[in-house]
Amino acid sequence: MIPANETYLLNRVQNKGSETLASYREHGGYVAIEKILKENTPFDQVIEELKDSGLRGRGGAGFPTGLKFSFMPDPEKDPRPRYLAVNADESEPGTCKDRILLREDPHGLIEGILIACRAIRAEAAYIYVRGEYRKEYNNLFAALAEARAAGLVGKNIAGSDWSCEIWMHKGAGAYICGEETGLMESLEGKRGHPRPKPPFPAGFGLWGQPTTVSNVETLFNVPFILNRGARWFRTMGTEKSPGNILCGISGHVERPGVYEVPLGISTRTLIEEYAGGVWKGRKLKAFFPGGSSTGLLPASAIDTPMDHDGMKDAGSMLGTAALMVLDETACTVRAMEVVARFYDHESCGQCSQCREGTQWLYQIFRRLENGQGRVEDVELLDSLAHGMAPGKTICALADAAAIPTHAIVKNFKDEMMEHATLGRCPLSHDHSTKEKREPAEAGA
Repeated sequence: MIPANETYLLNRVQNKGSETLASYREHGGYVAIEKILKENTPFDQVIEELKDSGLRGRGGAGFPTGLKFSFMPDPEKDPRPRYLAVNADESEPGTCKDRILLREDPHGLIEGILIACRAIRAEAAYIYVRGEYRKEYNNLFAALAEARAAGLVGKNIAGSDWSCEIWMHKGAGAYICGEETGLMESLEGKRGHPRPKPPFPAGFGLWGQPTTVSNVETLFNVPFILNRGARWFRTMGTEKSPGNILCGISGHVERPGVYEVPLGISTRTLIEEYAGGVWKGRKLKAFFPGGSSTGLLPASAIDTPMDHDGMKDAGSMLGTAALMVLDETACTVRAMEVVARFYDHESCGQCSQCREGTQWLYQIFRRLENGQGRVEDVELLDSLAHGMAPGKTICALADAAAIPTHAIVKNFKDEMMEHATLGRCPLSHDHSTKEKREPAEAGA
């Protein structure tokens, strides 16, 4: 499957004033939600259409969206108020796609939210926006005001007897608040520490009420599916990963940017055709397929399909489809030093495996890169990562640090060993000007 060079996610962003209600209406906006309300489409029918489409979450985990929506309890048996929490934090390093939708086509997200709220019988949605996204926040805020003034948000939407409010909240730049329970803690005004699961959000979410947490791009797909049908959606992508996805390509390429492509497209096509190839005429050395928390793959994996199953088979993950490219002059140990430093800084400290593990990963990668490493550090890194993941902590931050560590040991062990045996980075030629840093703590 894969064909159909049809695009839909980014079609409207090319239009002048695409962030306005007038522009969105001109291009078929709010037709899906108005039809659902006018025809009083059964809640379960909306969920079934999403299940039939095969839409999977675009926030990283790839969980089936319709199935997630169906987890909300039956209101006849559980009359508690229910909520939708929208993850617009986009904190995975390398990820830069949601910001385009928030800034250039905010009404598309609002309609997706309304349909999702209708399906799960939610009375309110809370959008958690990354604090650094000022322009994106302002555009979405203005779009909400337009929609509310037009009777599309709030009481008796589109003249129906259904009401739903949408509120916005600014995050403070914490990576951990991209995790669904950490996000809910932050929305409640508390420190963004993830919660143990169970209980799961569908049973105990925001303020202890049933809650569904969904990502921006996931919800953005919903109106298209309801307008055009599940069968249309399945004409793109693969059988297990249908539809298009926004892929943010960064690093050592000629044309970095955000591209809309069908799931299952090869990594080679993305790099060579969409991003213009590796920059400066150099060769590909490695790539993170879906952000810093996905395993670093060698150039030999360039034909791997960009979908969940393909990347899993290659020993990595699709993640957020944030493809980060390293050319032949790049040092993978240096790249992992940067990644490990990030996770060390962002750990909330609740779990000892994560709190201590991320710290030691960073220190060991740092001493390897600084020429102070030992041969046994390579196996030590792998051992430390095994002690951190999978599933040994409250949330997946420890996994996010451990997965790329396992990958570099598996795919670039020789380069790591060279660092240890040579006492320097083998790719460095002039060490006289290299920054002198404090030695990493010994004793790990």
